[in-house]
Amino acid sequence: MLGSVANWINGYLWAPALVYLAIAVGLFLSIGLRFPQFRLIKDMVAQLRKGGSSENGVSSFQGFCMALGGRVGTGNIAGVASAIGMGGPGAVFWMWIIALVGAGSAFSESTLAQVYKSKVIGEYRGGPAYYIERGLKCKPLAILFALATILAMTITGPTVQAGAITSAFRGLNVGISPVIVGIIVAGFFIAVTLGGLKRIGRFASFVVPIMAGIYLILALVIMIINAPQIGPMFALIFKCAFNQEAIFGAVFGSCVMMGVKRGIYSNEAGWGSGAHASATAEVSHPAKQGLAQSFSVYIDTLLVCTATAIMMLSTGCYNVLDADGNAIVEGLPGVEAGPGYVQGAIDSFIPGFGAPFITIALFFFAFTTLLSFAVYADANIQYVLGHTSDKTKRYAYTIGCLIIALLAFLASMRDMTTAWAFADVGVGIMCWLNLPVLALMAPQSFRLLKDYERQKKMGLDPVFEPADCGITQADLWDEITTEKYQDLLDAKHAAENKALNS
Repeated sequence: MLGSVANWINGYLWAPALVYLAIAVGLFLSIGLRFPQFRLIKDMVAQLRKGGSSENGVSSFQGFCMALGGRVGTGNIAGVASAIGMGGPGAVFWMWIIALVGAGSAFSESTLAQVYKSKVIGEYRGGPAYYIERGLKCKPLAILFALATILAMTITGPTVQAGAITSAFRGLNVGISPVIVGIIVAGFFIAVTLGGLKRIGRFASFVVPIMAGIYLILALVIMIINAPQIGPMFALIFKCAFNQEAIFGAVFGSCVMMGVKRGIYSNEAGWGSGAHASATAEVSHPAKQGLAQSFSVYIDTLLVCTATAIMMLSTGCYNVLDADGNAIVEGLPGVEAGPGYVQGAIDSFIPGFGAPFITIALFFFAFTTLLSFAVYADANIQYVLGHTSDKTKRYAYTIGCLIIALLAFLASMRDMTTAWAFADVGVGIMCWLNLPVLALMAPQSFRLLKDYERQKKMGLDPVFEPADCGITQADLWDEITTEKYQDLLDAKHAAENKALNS
């Protein structure tokens, strides 16, 4: 019953209009920013090595890993399988497209989150609700977004992550009860999150690079062993993406939709979630974290999602069903779209290794996403609470973490179809609210990147002064720059005076 209601809502939320909106906004921002996702890749990587944490914020790398932990999750394994299972191999192409244009959206939302962040209980918090109120000056919309994000991060989102972990453990065929899996996930989650933002940041910066690296190495090994199939596989992706492969014609209508939907769910560009992690970082200029987060979109989709697709498609370990549930391709009879496809692909080369590897990988991918959800939910809970006492805010954070843990436990006993339906509701609402805001606030994003690049051309390490970009209500930055980046500020003023007098 609940699944049917969620599907009915998704029929409206995920109409073709949202696909067009996501692509249009990402492309508009990319053009206005002059495609920093291509021009400034060197800067993106450089930001990951610079700066450290402070008593108020995490390092740029930790903020990057928290956001990447949110992006690299169930969507990279189960999401890719779901996209191919319902839309055919061509769905992978549309996942690439939404990542390439979505990097512009990721830059804008993450940079704006840095500009309008606040200090809550001594730590940085921010996100779309904050920049909607202060930058767009529309508090009702900000409150609506905050409530939608709390819904998505505490109620609808955890269902997919916990459900995928249970599904992966089921593939081990060792008889582990979903109840036991749920208890382990919930208990581990509480142990990390109740240590606060710093513990989450440290955990993510340690686990995410290791698991993503191991996953990519395994995909590369399979790609090398199965080299003769790689060329035909990419040809199939491109042909299906443009309805040039007759066998997949019946699912072409789902090809674009599923590629964009699962691409957005995986890389999170445009729905504002990664912006919350961006706001927690200690950087001297907002554009620095915006560039780092754009790079995380690439890692998520162009690397990890592509690695998943290569493993499944090159080995033929996938099924494609039409709208009536009839099999168009049946490489793994009886296996539902999800981790089982990747397990089958790995087992085809290393028998018996697929299930334990994917179980471990999916556990950490999904678990770090749950941790990110705690950060995202808390930023919006604190926004809604406003000027309440620090004690109340700490209690609210703890209660939020406990609710996510409880929902994760309950979701471990649900089927994945229902879980995806609920998750799509939360993501769809956030996209409809955040994407138009990014378009309306585009002039600020353009000025912020222009200010960053102007200082870089002067040989400076960019430091942010809101007045230079015509920005108001970013008072926290006066404190940040004078207390932590006074030397960069002095160097900037000296260089500007020298240029003015020469």
